[in-house]
Amino acid sequence: MMNNDKKWNLIRFIITAITLYLIWLVFTASLEPFSLITGFFGSVVIAALSYDVFIARHQANLRFFLPRPFFLLLYLGFVIISLYISSIRVLFAVITGKISPSIVHFKTRLRSDLARMVLANSITLTPGTITLDVNDDHLTVHWLLCTTKHGKAAGETIKGTFERMLQRVLL
Repeated sequence: MMNNDKKWNLIRFIITAITLYLIWLVFTASLEPFSLITGFFGSVVIAALSYDVFIARHQANLRFFLPRPFFLLLYLGFVIISLYISSIRVLFAVITGKISPSIVHFKTRLRSDLARMVLANSITLTPGTITLDVNDDHLTVHWLLCTTKHGKAAGETIKGTFERMLQRVLL
């Protein structure tokens, strides 16, 4: 019988190998037998060497990186709507000259590295904000339309709904 560490290592290896193989299939766009076999063995070898980096040991639970499909679709829809709203706000601010750029620091309540990465990228995607650094649960963001420099208030304005929705998508 396998202990939990060995089971988790095997699961991480399999997920890494499958992900690498899917990426291989997408980028080669070939269903030739040689390409399929080469991609399979290459994915297995690279997964054996890198599964520990691909999925961190401290996130030894599938809930850390498998999204809930319904909430993922809601989140993607929200991100798209946020992109348009933010674009319009930035456009009017630039035209009227009412910009106040600043760098703000705040914390996130998200626990998984993947969720923090998605949050940082969502913030960067929306016009007017760029995530400069993610260090554990601290984010540093350049904010073009800064209304407050207080970390907690700035964090709620920038990440508020993104973070709440991501908590439902990725635990």
